[in-house]
Amino acid sequence: MNKNTNRLGRVNEELKKVISEVINYELKNPNATGMISVTKVKVTPNLRYAKVYVSVLNSKNLNKTIKGLNDSRGFIRSRVAEIINLRVTPELVFEYDDSIVYGEKIDNILKSLKNENKTQNDNK
Repeated sequence: MNKNTNRLGRVNEELKKVISEVINYELKNPNATGMISVTKVKVTPNLRYAKVYVSVLNSKNLNKTIKGLNDSRGFIRSRVAEIINLRVTPELVFEYDDSIVYGEKIDNILKSLKNENKTQNDNK
């Protein structure tokens, strides 16, 4: 069990790195706009499917970008197959990862609370 978990972890990391490079340097889909970062890859234990979580900054249209990535998954998958030597190259499913946006929102809330607290202390 543990050996398999380690292998999945290595496969996830390798897929993350290669998919990221393919998206940023080779993908020519006009719908996939903005700075696209692969934040995480989760491959199923049988290596048939991989969920690819991406965060997108400065996109013209977020939904179009995710759709563009999913429309290009055949190309991305074939490039992954050429680069990584796996018996089976997983089917890719792209999903938006809003954790960076969520983290930014929390960060802004904390900053405003800190400023509010500072203002109250200055007025005492």
